[in-house]
Amino acid sequence: QVQVVESGGGLVQAGGSLRLSCAASGSIASINAMGWYRRAPGKQRELVAAIISGGSTNYGDSMKGRFTISRDSAKNTVYLQMNSLKPEDTAVYYCNADIKIIGGYESRFWGQGTQVTVSS
Repeated sequence: QVQVVESGGGLVQAGGSLRLSCAASGSIASINAMGWYRRAPGKQRELVAAIISGGSTNYGDSMKGRFTISRDSAKNTVYLQMNSLKPEDTAVYYCNADIKIIGGYESRFWGQGTQVTVSS
């Protein structure tokens, strides 16, 4: 089994910063990619940032220049540093991991989500 657990959400004023963490654990052979998505009330889920095994990163358009994704491969953990937060960044942030399980198959795992609220 695999678990994906996020932490670090909360309430912050506009212009402030937050750092989210996401750790994957369990029967992991390798991790192909990890990333963050978010869903705001009344909106579709959107990509925030992702990092693949080779280290390449990808960001949603509205996050570029403000958010930074990084990883600690030894800990199967990714981080999302969010700066210059805006009220429109308010959403539930979900961590996603594409993982090859010990035993051979690959699957996509999601965390439970962490709330980020940015007040104006």
